[in-house]
Amino acid sequence: MATKVHMEALSPTMEEGQVVKWLKREGETVANGDVLAEIETDKATMELVARGDGILRVVLIQEGGTAPVGEVIGVIATADEDIGSFASAAPSTAPSAEAPAAEAPGTGSASPSPAGAATPSPADVPGVSVPSAAATGNGRIKASPVARRLAEEAGLDLASVAGSGPGGRIVKSDIESALAAGTAAAVGVPATAPGATPVPTAAAAMPAPVMALDGPEFEDVPLTQIRKTIARRLTESIGPVPHFFLNIHVDMTRLMAARKRINAMLEARGEKVSINDMILKATALALTQHPACNVHWGGEYIRRHNRVHIGVAVAVEDGLITPVIRDANAKGVAQIAREVKDMAARARVKKLLPEEYTGSTFSISNLGMFGIHEFTAVINPPEGGILAIGGIEEVPVVVDGELKAQPRMTVTMSCDHRSIDGATGSRFLQTLKAMLEDPVVMVV
Repeated sequence: MATKVHMEALSPTMEEGQVVKWLKREGETVANGDVLAEIETDKATMELVARGDGILRVVLIQEGGTAPVGEVIGVIATADEDIGSFASAAPSTAPSAEAPAAEAPGTGSASPSPAGAATPSPADVPGVSVPSAAATGNGRIKASPVARRLAEEAGLDLASVAGSGPGGRIVKSDIESALAAGTAAAVGVPATAPGATPVPTAAAAMPAPVMALDGPEFEDVPLTQIRKTIARRLTESIGPVPHFFLNIHVDMTRLMAARKRINAMLEARGEKVSINDMILKATALALTQHPACNVHWGGEYIRRHNRVHIGVAVAVEDGLITPVIRDANAKGVAQIAREVKDMAARARVKKLLPEEYTGSTFSISNLGMFGIHEFTAVINPPEGGILAIGGIEEVPVVVDGELKAQPRMTVTMSCDHRSIDGATGSRFLQTLKAMLEDPVVMVV
């Protein structure tokens, strides 16, 4: 009996998924539990496994295509089983790969072909030859945004790459295959031997932007799964959630000195802690003293959490994700540093597990490393608050009647006024400030 391959909910908040790569091809034997494909969810890239034995007879969603949770994206069956009803009909939500690119009203510029085409590209059909790269009617080569970026960074001419995506569209795997075969020549760098990795140069890493005057006036970049989720979540937050903001200035002199001593002790282990790790620890301890800020808004109730799980905003290619440091108040700052470093690295390659980025009770966003000294962050519902951490800067302050230079940091707290009042948030920030200005308070 045929087994339908469904787009499964691979994360708690997933509504649709994108097929990054099929690890099994049509005609290959499949066993129950085998990994069929890599699926990009709203947070990470996850593995989709087979739920039956047989042969992968048909793939309905090609690499780069998307499908809502629950939709059939392939069929596993025996070699002699009739699957005509599946093979002859692609999912209704996916446009045909042969459909012409839509034109923007009044511009005559072709938009990129949708990534969710369900019909196999000519490159996938035996006996059918295709040009090296598919182009739109105006000569523009069809390629995904990620593929374009990778090709630009490597100095790879897209015209030399055969696209395996819908309608011959060039996708990430095509670029990776071309680079592995040694077909890329770095921009402005002498050609390397076949198969060799080009040596990046400053010019290649930072190419001068080129604005073509005779090409399309714009390009519509398809949304990734994580960007769709960010858009939906922010709409749910900044509109319905009544934000208010509190900020406080912190003298970082002692905390910076404490960090220096801690890192001197950790040097033998090849470890170090960051200012952000210490802020995270202080925030967790402050929340234990002010449980009215460690809350979720529940509509008809306010949920006070007895454990402190801090979400740490991490910038990734398509936006941001918040790995969660669980029970942060009970962990040493060195352990927090290890966990943050590990999860941030895996977040950037979309390898976090769902339980590693869900369940936070409070969040922190730090933009200090980008030279931002003060900003406001949007609350991640249903959490009651989030801290926006600015960079440390030397500023003139009056201390005991004398003007001195002092390293100061601005912390801004965004509060959901439905669950946290101004006085409640202010008392929490006072405790946090006291811990950061005298780190000894954190261990007594």
